[in-house]
Amino acid sequence: MVEAAVPEFTGRVRERFGAYRHHVLATLRKDGGPRLTGLEADFRYGELWLGMMVGSRKVLDLRGDPRFSLHANPGPGTDLSGGDVRVSGRAVEVTDPGLMARYAAVAKPPEPFHLFRAELTEVLHTSVEAPYVVLESWVPGRPLRTIRRTSAGATLRMG
Repeated sequence: MVEAAVPEFTGRVRERFGAYRHHVLATLRKDGGPRLTGLEADFRYGELWLGMMVGSRKVLDLRGDPRFSLHANPGPGTDLSGGDVRVSGRAVEVTDPGLMARYAAVAKPPEPFHLFRAELTEVLHTSVEAPYVVLESWVPGRPLRTIRRTSAGATLRMG
């Protein structure tokens, strides 16, 4: 869906996730508290897939509340080469044996495994174009939004 809507933007997002294998997944625990765990994200068939070990806490979290955020590994250093990327959405568990087999044949995950398809609700790419921090945000049904800001133009609101 995001690829069809904003293909150039999606290319930058995929490239950022592809730069490193492991990323950080945020899920919600049963008590509503956040849980951060490592995850390998996989872009296939025009969608984002999340594969997980059987019985992992993140599987239980997503079954209880499918909302998630996934932050791309920023890599070494502080220059944010390639930008900083975060996606959010809902994880839909895949139980169809045919789709599971199709995925496993290409991705070769350790088996058995759980598979979730991501229904994205937001994609955010942050980069630096001196003197600006550039925020590009995509939400389904809306055009790509770009904001350029500097510290001088920022307003801190408290309370």
